[in-house]
Amino acid sequence: MRAGRPGAWALFRRNRLAVAGLAILAIVVAAALAAPILPLPDPDATMLDDRLLPPLSAGHLLGTDHLGRDMLARLLFGARLSLAVAVVATLLSAAIGSAIGLLAGYYAGWTDTLMMRGIDTLMAFPYMLLALAIVAVLGPGLMNALVAVGIVNIPFFARTVHGATVGQAGRPYVDAARLSGFSDVRILVVEVLPNVLPTIVVTIATTVGWMILETAGLSFLGLGAQPPQADLGSMLGEGRKLFIVAPHVAAVPGLAILLLVMGINLFADGVRDTLDPRLKSGALSRPAAVTETRLEKEADPGSSRLSEAILEVRHLRTWFFTGGSVVKAVDDVGFSVAPGECLGIVGESGSGKSVAALSILGLVQTPPGRIVGGSVRFRGQELIGAPLDTLQDLRGNRIAYVFQDPSTTLNPVFTVGEQVAETLRRHHGLSGGAAWRRTIDLLTTVDIPDPAERAGAYPHQLSGGQRQRVAIAMALANDPDVLIADEPTTALDVTTQARILDLLDRLRRERGLALVFITHDFGIVRDICDRVVVMRHGRVVETGAVEGVFVAPQHAYTRLLIEAVPRLGEAPA
Repeated sequence: MRAGRPGAWALFRRNRLAVAGLAILAIVVAAALAAPILPLPDPDATMLDDRLLPPLSAGHLLGTDHLGRDMLARLLFGARLSLAVAVVATLLSAAIGSAIGLLAGYYAGWTDTLMMRGIDTLMAFPYMLLALAIVAVLGPGLMNALVAVGIVNIPFFARTVHGATVGQAGRPYVDAARLSGFSDVRILVVEVLPNVLPTIVVTIATTVGWMILETAGLSFLGLGAQPPQADLGSMLGEGRKLFIVAPHVAAVPGLAILLLVMGINLFADGVRDTLDPRLKSGALSRPAAVTETRLEKEADPGSSRLSEAILEVRHLRTWFFTGGSVVKAVDDVGFSVAPGECLGIVGESGSGKSVAALSILGLVQTPPGRIVGGSVRFRGQELIGAPLDTLQDLRGNRIAYVFQDPSTTLNPVFTVGEQVAETLRRHHGLSGGAAWRRTIDLLTTVDIPDPAERAGAYPHQLSGGQRQRVAIAMALANDPDVLIADEPTTALDVTTQARILDLLDRLRRERGLALVFITHDFGIVRDICDRVVVMRHGRVVETGAVEGVFVAPQHAYTRLLIEAVPRLGEAPA
């Protein structure tokens, strides 16, 4: 059931605090914009006979100040002025700062050095002190306060956009644009800017609130709006002198600033989440430690198809819930594997192979993933719905997993030896020296040259094939009973791929491993697997012994996969 990805509003309204912030902001902005047409008295008209009236007085809903001016009128007109100054100052800072960040990040070299050292100089000064210095030079006034807060916030935009631009400038799509002969201006505007625009938008949304506070601070000190003109900061500054005798004069603008800034910040959080592409796909930045399980009906344990099976999966169903749609990534999948056996799971990208494998140990992200049915048994123990402690004892210990991309599996800030040793200490409690010696032995087992030296290397210092072997060493560290290899050779050259396949095949025969090998290549399946499961659209379409399936495939999709295997001496079809 696919209803499409949730739209921007659907994503935004999931964040209830953001919706509350939008409601507060909408009410304040609507009231401020409507101030000139509302039946309000002149905000600057003084009525000394009505001075310091309390809230809810006749004709003065929020009371009056020390000059008898209506607080509600001054509040709405003051909020109107504060919002206008904050928005204009933010746009000014965004335009200049983003331009500096884009140019410095894209051109690098001396351009980057000169521009960003100037930005660093501005950032060396406390921003409020710098704003005070600018106003002192330009003179008090709302426009000068606008210029001051605009200038002091340029570095924040420049730094943020610079970082985002540096991350984009070296991407292949930028190199492709250069090779196509496009000018730097076109590349910056058409290629790079759209990719950093979400960063700029989020920074703008979060900066408006700070601008209101900074402008209010200058006005509070008498350097912003000048009498009789009022903004929220000047109203607060006037009210502080009367806080004992008439607290409402200071409390009203103070609460208005609090609500306005809080509403803007909550709204900005919602905008940030809406622009996050991970949320558009239904994922959250903080997934649960184990896949959520909500079985729609109790799985039928049945009888084992393979009496000596160490791992058995039956009627497994893992679905993704994204907004109003449901994607049945794995729908009624079953297979089993015995010690010393290699089971191949084959299918095209998106067929559900990896999701099925990740579901075994509850590693599918929730949200959006959820296991809605089925049974997974390891040595007869049910894993679906098992406590997190039970799964953590099995993960990397009795059931190990080799992920597809070792560059993302290995932590870049730790040496590879430390990462292998960590899993030994976690599951076996080995001391530092014993864990390190065992690590060297494991690296030797997976044919890492100079293992003692390579153990002290960081992932980026190793080749792709060596990183994958380190990942295999981590998986083998605790002598697992089941090893799941999820397309471990996809990103490797053919020579390294052959060595990795030989290594896995040798290790599973020597150690009696139950090997689950996930791939989209039927040629690999024929080389190292005993049995094969063919998946398509989240379902198993065929299963059986490898030679039997190759000789007489029963499903049309299986025949297509077999026909796609290159054969020496034959021209492509």
